[in-house]
Amino acid sequence: MTLTDLLSLRVQATPDATAFIEGARHTTCREFDRLVRLSAGWLAAQGVRPGDRVGIWMENRIEWLAIFFGLARLGACTVAVNTRFRSEELVYLLSRAKASLLITQSASASIDFTATLADVNLALIPTLQQVALVGEQPPHASSLQGRPVLRFDAFTSATPMAEDHARDEALAILFTTSGTTNGPKLVMHPQRTLAAHAACVARQHGLDQAGARLLAALPLCGVYGMSSLLGAFQGQAPIVLMPGPDAAQACDLVPRHAITHLYGSDELYRRMLDLSTAERPFPSARLFGFAAFRADAAQVAREAWARGLPLTGLYGSSEVHALFAIQSQGLPLEERIRGGGAPAAGDAVHIRIRDPESGAILGPGRLGALEIRSPHRFIGYLDDPAATAEAIDDDGFFRTGDLGSLRPDGSFIYETRSGDAMRLGGYLVNPFDIETLLRSIEGVADAQVVPITLGGQARCAAFVIAGASATLSAGSLIEIARQRMARFKVPSRIWFVEAFPTAASANGNKVQRARLRSMAAERLAAEQSTQPLH
Repeated sequence: MTLTDLLSLRVQATPDATAFIEGARHTTCREFDRLVRLSAGWLAAQGVRPGDRVGIWMENRIEWLAIFFGLARLGACTVAVNTRFRSEELVYLLSRAKASLLITQSASASIDFTATLADVNLALIPTLQQVALVGEQPPHASSLQGRPVLRFDAFTSATPMAEDHARDEALAILFTTSGTTNGPKLVMHPQRTLAAHAACVARQHGLDQAGARLLAALPLCGVYGMSSLLGAFQGQAPIVLMPGPDAAQACDLVPRHAITHLYGSDELYRRMLDLSTAERPFPSARLFGFAAFRADAAQVAREAWARGLPLTGLYGSSEVHALFAIQSQGLPLEERIRGGGAPAAGDAVHIRIRDPESGAILGPGRLGALEIRSPHRFIGYLDDPAATAEAIDDDGFFRTGDLGSLRPDGSFIYETRSGDAMRLGGYLVNPFDIETLLRSIEGVADAQVVPITLGGQARCAAFVIAGASATLSAGSLIEIARQRMARFKVPSRIWFVEAFPTAASANGNKVQRARLRSMAAERLAAEQSTQPLH
């Protein structure tokens, strides 16, 4: 099945049913299909052809989805750009993806897209031919560093595209992830894996049941937001679009639209619970899936269930899709709020746990490396065959880089990352990405980044070695970091050290990250002990 097939089946089944709600705007399935054809026609008029890659850098809105499905109709690929990316991250992603067109918006209440874009050195993205703004008139000059700046006016001036160039094996989307090895990579998914996984999610999560409604609060640029939205769309559940995860807005929209399904982080639910005064604030809730990013995630989930909020543990990744698995709501509370669960694709999926040291396959209840073989698995990392070969073995199993254990019934429990990856701002982040950017700052000789918890939220801290003649301060480094990377990646603490703790190995001295994490905890505890009491 292609994404065009998925849309066509929905239009045939419920042409006049509401597909999307965005503010006061209600879009039916038939109307959405027209927007997709208009978008495809506009894209084709700009020279987009099958196999081309187009960046979408916007908050959640109907144009994002119409362009995404329009590109699929053309047989082209969406480059999903994180809304929080800064200039250097944009350059890396768009150049690595070889994007020919970037579609963005001018600004929102929280993000100034054009200001960030103005800081991008487009000479470093040689394939990028033009930029388009959604809902905005382009600047008077109508160009940016010599590249044309267009207005995306498909809905008012384009000719609908009747042809369908969609293919099930055509590359549909590129997600950004640090994956299982150092360095950011681009995860490739063809149309078939997106469409097939959507059908499995719709069935397993009850998104195909009468009265189901999804609040799409997660960014569509991420696999978590995309998987939940496509599952709801395939299940024929109306979808309420939010620009991004905002607890106050979610508290308003859930009761207003009788939302039954919501997916987010435990941080989002914590804020929603804090803002809601009613004992049981969201009676329409059926399944609220969550990923654990806070240190007190389990406590948040227990409180949520006590107040009628059915927080249920999940598992997923960019490589095997978000909502890959979910815990059964029939399990005891302490089990249903853990990560993992039963795979959405059922018996088509094979899960095994391997002893990281001996390589032996382990039975139920044994902790080891989690490996997954799924028909909906990614097809590889873009232009990185070495990383692909390292991640996928000869039997087709994906080495997740996570630790977990099997239950006797075939479901599984996610325990933790086997490496040093951090979850920040709802995204899996490799410390290597942040360290590389810190090292690029003048006066920084070296940097190591570790996860910390501040105010119950996941953050990161950096240990920095300054150059011999550098005059740096923690505050100045943090300010520079804010200009060069997404805000959720910016270290909340920077500590200067003379050297990193190391341990000798057969291949040289290795930095002891575990010792750095302990040092960070000690310094945070010292800060708290010196704070005045109120």
